Amino acid sequence: MQVQPPLDFLPPRLLPWLPRLLRPVLPLLLRFLEGIDAVEADHLERLVDQVARFQRGEVRLLLAFRHPQTSDPLCLSALLWSLLPRAARAQGVRLRAPTHSHFLYDRGIPLWAGSGVGWIFSRLGGSSIQRGKLDLKGLRAARELMVEASFPLAAAPEGATNGLSDVISPLEPGVAQIAFWAVEDLAAAGRTAAVEVVPLGIHYHYVAPIASAADRVLADLERACGLPTPASPAPSGPNEGAQLALLYPRLTAVADWLLVRLERFYGQLYRVSFADGTPISEANRGERLGHLLEVALAVSEASFGLAANGSLNDRCRRIEQAGWEWIHCPEGADRAALPAVERGLADRAATEADRAMWHMRMVESFVAVSGTYVRDRLNADRFGETLLLLFTLVYRLADGGPPPPLPRLALRRARITVGASIDVSGRLPAYRAQRRQAVAHLTQDLAAGLGAML
Repeated sequence: MQVQPPLDFLPPRLLPWLPRLLRPVLPLLLRFLEGIDAVEADHLERLVDQVARFQRGEVRLLLAFRHPQTSDPLCLSALLWSLLPRAARAQGVRLRAPTHSHFLYDRGIPLWAGSGVGWIFSRLGGSSIQRGKLDLKGLRAARELMVEASFPLAAAPEGATNGLSDVISPLEPGVAQIAFWAVEDLAAAGRTAAVEVVPLGIHYHYVAPIASAADRVLADLERACGLPTPASPAPSGPNEGAQLALLYPRLTAVADWLLVRLERFYGQLYRVSFADGTPISEANRGERLGHLLEVALAVSEASFGLAANGSLNDRCRRIEQAGWEWIHCPEGADRAALPAVERGLADRAATEADRAMWHMRMVESFVAVSGTYVRDRLNADRFGETLLLLFTLVYRLADGGPPPPLPRLALRRARITVGASIDVSGRLPAYRAQRRQAVAHLTQDLAAGLGAML
């Protein structure tokens, strides 16, 4: 692997005509790229009121959205570009076009999705942020957008996708901090606009049976793991719940095999003690999975000299940032300008960093897999989400690189719920008294608001 160009900040360069250009083709993008046949919304009248107040200059808005899937940005675009103006017209409310938002996105997305995605995100008003470090340029841009931009600002407080519609990852404090900065900046400028955070929940559900497709994907995973595959497909019929119940032991068998095989891998290579020979059970599965993920992250952290502080997601972000600092040249540097020996050593360091990050990527793929998520509510949505997480993990382990595109089990529908807005301006005295505590309380209230919409 060669050392890469600097990981520069990508500023927002909004082209106001671009949302208008993309709006007519958005349903096609949703259907053919993401397998989503429609986006629906609940309590949309709340967002109509909030955006109307924003356009009158009465409030600054931060749209804090759940982020279970990579298809979330397209669904939110459908909400803002189509559903919102339609609902406003139905309520007799005039909103200035286009109804749009700026947004924050992980600087790493253009690395795996392609530089063209970075170009589009920037021209749609997106602003990049590196979450594993103090990204002063990204934070400064977010702070300015929150106070001065012509559109609300959208951000995902979870920071990354977890693949699960019914599970919220621990929220990062950045969204709350940006909201409080806006309150401070508005007060310092003598402006009376309030600052409010609007929680947006999002849930995906299949609109057609998935059992036949799930059976085929499970067979692929079983072959990749060397597990026995049933000689004939699972029976089809009108009762999909019964079909999924028949497939569930196979789903669990793949997950348990991966857990045992990874325990053996880390035990042999890194001399770590695991529960060798002990059968996996409902009682010990979660504990064993947690131990495995801790060991894998510790391997990455030891390579970069990092302390094991914070949640699994926090640790993944710090590892990712540490890897990027070896893989990407410092700002203003040029690989081609390095002497041959320095260039060779930089390439070697990038290769080693990429290898160290592999363990973190494995954790990202496995962290949302649970022994209870499907069992607690056996339905197509939960079964499909867990199956696709296992698909990602299996092919990451098999090929070492990014997994292939996810298989499409069936068409899905997205439902976005607009939560009650959270006033931040009234919390300014508490923020001035104890900043960290005020940010933590706002983050907890936002988590509660998002959780209420599951």
